[in-house]
Amino acid sequence: MIAGMTDTADHDGTTPRTERTERTERTEATERTEATEQAEQAEEAPSPTPRERRIAAWRNAPRVLARLGFLAPLRERLALLEAAGDAYDLDETSDIYGNGVVEALEKRVAGLLGTEAAAFFPTGTMAQQVALRCWAGRTGNPAVALHPLSHPEVHERNAFSQVSGLRPVRFGNEPRLPTAEEVRGLEEPFGALMLELPLRDAGFVLPTWDELTEVVDAARERDAVVHFDGARLWECTEHFGKPLEEIAGLADSVYVSFYKSLDAFGGAAIAGPASLVEEAKTWRHRYGGAVFQQFPTALSALIGLDRELPRLPEYVRHARVVAAALREGLEAGGLPWFRVHPEVPHTHDFQVWLPYETEFVAETAIRAGEETSAMLFANHWDPKGPGLAFTEVYVRAAALEWTAGDVREAATDFARRLTGEWPTPAVATAPARG
Repeated sequence: MIAGMTDTADHDGTTPRTERTERTERTEATERTEATEQAEQAEEAPSPTPRERRIAAWRNAPRVLARLGFLAPLRERLALLEAAGDAYDLDETSDIYGNGVVEALEKRVAGLLGTEAAAFFPTGTMAQQVALRCWAGRTGNPAVALHPLSHPEVHERNAFSQVSGLRPVRFGNEPRLPTAEEVRGLEEPFGALMLELPLRDAGFVLPTWDELTEVVDAARERDAVVHFDGARLWECTEHFGKPLEEIAGLADSVYVSFYKSLDAFGGAAIAGPASLVEEAKTWRHRYGGAVFQQFPTALSALIGLDRELPRLPEYVRHARVVAAALREGLEAGGLPWFRVHPEVPHTHDFQVWLPYETEFVAETAIRAGEETSAMLFANHWDPKGPGLAFTEVYVRAAALEWTAGDVREAATDFARRLTGEWPTPAVATAPARG
């Protein structure tokens, strides 16, 4: 071997591996491993559900018709309590089993509804069962006359009969509140008549004031008490043209919700005669509703009464503007058929019906929200028959930023996406048009 030259062969005759080559190969191997792991994780990670995509699109859209608090991130919900000091003296002792701020909320509700007293409940399902159970003890009749579309019949898993020993007596099949003639014509006696104001599953519909008073009179002729399922009673004043205390004054007892109109964390109340409310508090304890502390929910309800309650008539009036503009925009977009129900909303919520399969409409609504700065239909869509879908439209403070022209433009864009004038994603079920 010539002096000064480096041996380029290993002892076995192969080319030697340099340190640089080994580092490069290790790096490439690491990158391949990481890429493989990422690919495997991507395969394992579930795709977002339609609901998750819809909520994400709603949160990210600069413009929506309603910013519903219960769908907001937790940080935003907690921020609501920053205004608690304006609603209640935070130097007062916290509540324990219903005193303190809970009692203050109860007195506020009784004052607003013009009743002798009110009782706070963690849920409306519990509140109404207790109220009607108390009335059944007084009347001696556990039968409760109610509409087949009322909340206890549709959304409470037969709680009246399964938990409280009450017996529903259903009247009417029309998507509206009962008439006085229907109440008088029930073939069996009933101890209580329950009226949901507004009737949500029929389209948030209300009777006229004269119709409501006639129905109440008809129930009294049958020696029955009248209970209002007023989960959304707060928003009925614009339709009836009456103050809350006059509306509530028609009934023997009233249930109200704190989150459906007022955007509180939850909670409900029964309002009525003091003796009924005292008995209701006893049953509240027996039903497990005497929660140790409820101050976050009670404070959020007081904030809602301060902030949202005065604005509800404005929301109702603007909902009528939104509904009219929706009809104009959907028609301009070339839809073969649609319905905005009621045509003139009774409250600040209403329904929209479209002649397409549910999955197709839902996907189109999500895509529209993802691709534009406005999400017109942020709620879920439900089937109402072959080729027929409907959704609920909520109008809140965020909608006040929309002019009628804004709504028409967004509705026209949405309709064109449905009819194929805009590209829409492939779905499993083709739209049923006609």
